[in-house]
Amino acid sequence: MSENSKSKTKTFVLRIDSETMAKIECWAADEFRSVNGQILHLLDQALKKSGRKPKARSH
Repeated sequence: MSENSKSKTKTFVLRIDSETMAKIECWAADEFRSVNGQILHLLDQALKKSGRKPKARSH
């Protein structure tokens, strides 16, 4: 398999209680995102806030 055809995303199982999941589902709907997209957004924001992920440079 060539380097370009490899996926840059990883798949994993996340165990989450039903109350938290329901709140994430509502939040995602409010922001017009999928649940997966909302979780990725939250993780991205947390990484940036903690200084573990550099903020994107604006041009």
